[in-house]
Amino acid sequence: MLNFNNQAPLKVIAGPCQIESESHAVMMAEIIQGICEDVGVRWVYKSSFDKANRSSITSARGIGIDEGLKILQKINKDFSVPTITDIHEPHQAATVAQVVDIIQIPAFLCRQTDLIVAAGETGCWVNVKKGQFLSYQEVKNIKNKSTN
Repeated sequence: MLNFNNQAPLKVIAGPCQIESESHAVMMAEIIQGICEDVGVRWVYKSSFDKANRSSITSARGIGIDEGLKILQKINKDFSVPTITDIHEPHQAATVAQVVDIIQIPAFLCRQTDLIVAAGETGCWVNVKKGQFLSYQEVKNIKNKSTN
């Protein structure tokens, strides 16, 4: 059971920025798990099936939602670890929620009402990365969108 609050044990969210392949994801999970076991901290595996917010159109984006979710499901099962991945469009929320424990909203999309509402409606934990352009006073609006 995931529990995120000030009294809960520390958790580390770690993993490669994007899913490159199953073998790479498994290798990274093995390394991260070993480190976290050595220091006695719980962890959440994070990697993205699509990096749709790259600055260049020629940048690598990932392996796609279908293959990416299969790999995240494998990591979850084989390592008994919660998983988190980004979504970029509202229609992805329900599909992603069937596999991961936490849905992440990228910083550049932290004001996107339809995306935040869709993620919140799944019942999953939602991690919204705060964009640098967003003041701390505006963050409450994200919470209000996700709990409608």
